Amino acid sequence: MSDDDNHLFRQEMDDVMPLSKPSDRVLLSKVREQSPGLVVRRKAAQQEITQDADGLTSEAYIPMVKPRDVLAFKREGVQNGVYKNLRLGKYTIDSRLDLHRLTVEQARQQMYQFIRDCVKHEIRCALITHGRGENREKPALLKSCTNQWLRQFEEVLAFHSAQPQHGGTGATYVMLRKSEKKRIENLERHHKGRKFRG
Repeated sequence: MSDDDNHLFRQEMDDVMPLSKPSDRVLLSKVREQSPGLVVRRKAAQQEITQDADGLTSEAYIPMVKPRDVLAFKREGVQNGVYKNLRLGKYTIDSRLDLHRLTVEQARQQMYQFIRDCVKHEIRCALITHGRGENREKPALLKSCTNQWLRQFEEVLAFHSAQPQHGGTGATYVMLRKSEKKRIENLERHHKGRKFRG
């Protein structure tokens, strides 16, 4: 740039003022609190992302457990004595599912169908063998999936890691809800023979 150009530039820029001063900045209002409706919509959208068509959580969103962790879950209303008997392996195992050597996708399909079949055939206690996945690239992957998926079936009342003779922490006892038909039969059986006093 020559001296003439420099002088001309300064002359042209002499009366130019900054667009705004720091004190003239526009302050944005704070983000409003989230409305309950917004929270519900976001939660529903998140569930759509994290769950596949069968309603079970996708592998990417499964909280991982350790290979030797004990799995334990009980819905509200399940009596402590009933849960204790499940935990101790005192119920007859009416059906079994082995997930060894399956991919996560295969395991999810198998478990979904297994629980549906148990409900259809009025199975009350089942055993799922998932292994511990020790020395694997992703330790306890199928175990972690089992822990998450079983909670998502309304028909599953409770589950607990098995006793050593049934696979220990590499297997899980599952207690399923009674069908309406069985529940009525039990009520009738317990009330049968009782006499009303007038």
